Amino acid sequence: MPGAAVISPASPVLVIGECVADIVRTDGAPDRVHPGGSPANLAYGLARLGRPAVLLTELGQDANGRLIREHLESAGVVVRAAEVARTPSAVVRLDGQGRAQYTFDIGWTLPPAEPEAAPGAVHLGSIGAVTEPGAASVLALVERWRGRAQVSYDPNVRPALMGERAEAVRRVERCVALSDLVKASDEDLAWLYPGESAEAVAERWLALGPSVVAITLGADGAFALTAEGERVRAAAVPVPVADTVGAGDAFMAALLHARAAGTDLSGCLTRAVTAAALTVSRPGANPPTAAELSAALERRSAAC
Repeated sequence: MPGAAVISPASPVLVIGECVADIVRTDGAPDRVHPGGSPANLAYGLARLGRPAVLLTELGQDANGRLIREHLESAGVVVRAAEVARTPSAVVRLDGQGRAQYTFDIGWTLPPAEPEAAPGAVHLGSIGAVTEPGAASVLALVERWRGRAQVSYDPNVRPALMGERAEAVRRVERCVALSDLVKASDEDLAWLYPGESAEAVAERWLALGPSVVAITLGADGAFALTAEGERVRAAAVPVPVADTVGAGDAFMAALLHARAAGTDLSGCLTRAVTAAALTVSRPGANPPTAAELSAALERRSAAC
């Protein structure tokens, strides 16, 4: 396995990746600007659940940068950001079912900084893990901590930024091989491996070295496989969908937090799909607090 570190819910997570100002556009409504970027959303989601998080990122000294920094710091995220001319942005267009499509204006560099204390876990993902010039620095930092911290990865595929498919697959699989826990969506896999089943890709990724591979399936819930042969599924929680922005990041935050607490894999998936449901039920990347997630889990248990 890539890493052998043992972590606790109190150990800090070093999250490496982009912050993005999500400019949400819906027909007939004014634009809305939300803090976004998959790694930033994950750091925020972890902090909302009570897990210390440090975010290595880049931010502009502009209104969007201030909005994102204040948003993250309000939850307790420690932000270590390289200064850039303007904060990366994405126009997010929502369809009738609240599903999001993204158009990006983004570059990516990594600040020359490391956490003051060794992290209990390191997370990488999305644009920051595959977009140069920052991606090489991200991987070098992950390789430095590998074995001393648990590594997680979410490709969060953005087709417009991935370049040629074969090269994108190579980069993604390199990140998978560095990781202990990998999460992806069925939509990610459909772009990376057209025509292959999610189960087949999950098995392939397990063979690269992770201990756990979890795949989200939208309204069909999620499943996870382990290197020890465990196979677990969790049903989705039916909710009215405001939009799907940040749902996968909320899922990952809850999954990582539950794993660190020693929750079994079935319980981890249940918490993760419940966190995702709470997030899609309200606009923007707005993951649950620990209290909100606990209350939702109690309601789910009572309904069973």
